[in-house]
Amino acid sequence: MNKFLGYYFRKKDPNRPTSFNLKAMHIINRIAILLFLICLIIYLVKKYSS
Repeated sequence: MNKFLGYYFRKKDPNRPTSFNLKAMHIINRIAILLFLICLIIYLVKKYSS
């Protein structure tokens, strides 16, 4: 869980090169992780609610 939280809340490194492709990749990764977690929560709620 620490790696997950570190991915979302890390500070920007001024020495790291930035490009549009890298930023787009990180945005897509964050969206994918969030969607996975939301779907997992919905699945678990449906499975254990009835």
